[in-house]
Amino acid sequence: MTQTTPIRRAHQRPALLDLFCCAGGAAMGYHRAGFDVTGVDIIDRSARYPFAFRQGDALAALAALIESGEIRAYSFIHASPPCQDGCALTVGTNRAMGWGRPHVQLIPELRVLLEASGLPYVIEQPNGKAPVRRDVYLCGEMFGLAVLRHRNFELGGWSTPQQPHVKHRGYVRGWRHGVYRDGPYVAAYGEGGGKATVPEAQAAMGINWTDVREELTEAIPPAYSYWLGRAFLARARSGAVAA
Repeated sequence: MTQTTPIRRAHQRPALLDLFCCAGGAAMGYHRAGFDVTGVDIIDRSARYPFAFRQGDALAALAALIESGEIRAYSFIHASPPCQDGCALTVGTNRAMGWGRPHVQLIPELRVLLEASGLPYVIEQPNGKAPVRRDVYLCGEMFGLAVLRHRNFELGGWSTPQQPHVKHRGYVRGWRHGVYRDGPYVAAYGEGGGKATVPEAQAAMGINWTDVREELTEAIPPAYSYWLGRAFLARARSGAVAA
């Protein structure tokens, strides 16, 4: 998709635009919650993304939809912009390894466009220093998963109560600071050191349509977006937001 090509999507269920969609962890949860999903990513994910997909720059695609008015075909927007600039894990790892590669922070520009769209939205980010509001905070233990994967979610144009953060049952399996600990959770990123194998990461997060480690590393479990999607639709049915 070029930067000026609008996304067209015929739908019966509420239509959701999934920006920076990667392999579709968020998309699957929203689909199960009741949305018709279209993903946009600058990398060609069409071989593994489970729903309608268009390749292109997510910010440019959103801007084009707003300018053309075709954004009105959608009811909701989810965005998972690159997180490396603000992710505590990545920042610490890069510092320790001496990599020091700069990362782009897209949230301010993204937020401006999302507000201009006039649609309710979600911005997903991990823990760290990224300029994202923490309206909702989700953890795998809230859904009985074998991965913690804490994530912050900024909610624009709608709100929902925070779910209680359930106490963790133990350690994340693996080596840390020279000590190996076993535990009920796996580290679904990186390799070695007791971290999850690809099949373990798939099982822990409930993602079976991609076996690419880098995509699993970046994904959120569909349980998170299912919960968010159901919460949004409940608010829409109550008249609190327009869907």
